Amino acid sequence: MECRMGCAACCIAVSISSQIPGMPGGKPAGVPCVQLLPDLRCALFGRPERPGVCGSLRPSPEMCGESPADAFAYLERLERLTAPGTAKPV
Repeated sequence: MECRMGCAACCIAVSISSQIPGMPGGKPAGVPCVQLLPDLRCALFGRPERPGVCGSLRPSPEMCGESPADAFAYLERLERLTAPGTAKPV
């Protein structure tokens, strides 16, 4: 599956704890990455300085759904479930 043009949910909804060029402390969930271009593409895509978490997050029907709104909802839910201090289901 390919990324949906004009979505950028993974560049906004997801928190990143590792360093990003221009964001040395990473980024919180809900904040657009400074490397997100105006056309909603990643300026670091395919480059070695791209955070590992970004490279490991691959588009899938489950994550992306049918629309950018579906992708944001899925990733926001994932953030809530994996936030520090959140009890994990057994």
